[in-house]
Amino acid sequence: MPDRARKRPLIVPLFIPNQGCPYRCVYCRQEDITGRQDQLLDASEVEGILTRAAQSHRFDAAASPEIAFYGGTFTGLPEETLRELLEAAYRFVKNGKFESIRVSTRPDALNPEVLSFMRSHGVTLVELGVQSLNEEVLRNTQRGYKPEQVEEAVERLRHHGFRVGAQLMPGLPGDNEERFFKTVRRVADLRFALVRLYPTVVLRGTVLAAWYRDGRYRPFSLDRAVALCARSCAYLEARGIPVIRMGLQGSPTLERPGEILAGPWHPAFGFLVRTRLYQERLACLLAGAERAKCVRIRVHPRDVPLVRGHRNRSLRELERRVRSGCVEIVPDKTRVPGRPVVESWDGKDPVTGVECAEGKAG
Repeated sequence: MPDRARKRPLIVPLFIPNQGCPYRCVYCRQEDITGRQDQLLDASEVEGILTRAAQSHRFDAAASPEIAFYGGTFTGLPEETLRELLEAAYRFVKNGKFESIRVSTRPDALNPEVLSFMRSHGVTLVELGVQSLNEEVLRNTQRGYKPEQVEEAVERLRHHGFRVGAQLMPGLPGDNEERFFKTVRRVADLRFALVRLYPTVVLRGTVLAAWYRDGRYRPFSLDRAVALCARSCAYLEARGIPVIRMGLQGSPTLERPGEILAGPWHPAFGFLVRTRLYQERLACLLAGAERAKCVRIRVHPRDVPLVRGHRNRSLRELERRVRSGCVEIVPDKTRVPGRPVVESWDGKDPVTGVECAEGKAG
């Protein structure tokens, strides 16, 4: 599993919601997901956003800053528009303010000439909106491509020298745990550089909303989505593929009452998943210690919230598991993040828990 203590790149997002995409998938309302509903960016706006970001007191030149075009099909933009936006962003790479550029796009929108232009203008990572590698799920969702086109896209992008990421959506129409985990296994086989997991939610005004009201679609519950994403995250990261985000990013528009009709939405979804993975690690360490008079959990200070869980729910569950209810969390900077140690007392001497064989916690 990758070392999550490693500093992540600082990413400045530029949103192009639904621009360049020839389809409108059944779940899609990109304008609300990105929180941006106005017209397409132009070069002057790109320059303004990046200038302000670079001048911000929060800007960290040592954090490998990147520029990211999100929210639409970047390679599907009119070529003149694509060149204008990319040239404006690339000026900030050439002058040393940013290290590189990443874009998101569809697997079936990869013109070789456009890819060559991107590669020569600072783009190093392309995130593909894969969503699923199950043919029936893709058809139900009206994605407009087949699983084999995703595999061809990965090969084409690697041929042009790009790192390739995948965005996946568990819980699409026709999906279930078995089907989605087959997608996860295939993504691991294809050696994607990174993955995002976005459980499907029902947004007002979408085709999926009509299907939900008619009883044609039932979304995953929050618990079901957290469990599946935890399993998927553990599998991918054990194979060296970092999961860099889980759950939709909140926005003022998205969080208005009535915008999300159903589905596993939670403003801290990723934290719920990471907490679940950490609790699985602790459950293994606690085996045999539940009857101890007291349990002390030594963790890196950064991991304390993962032991406590959302609103201290995980800590309360740990206290229920220990006979006496005595659970002490000890921040310990000598511990490696993700590697807790459990010490139990039987009234005489402390006994240190044995770590589980699979390695670090989520």
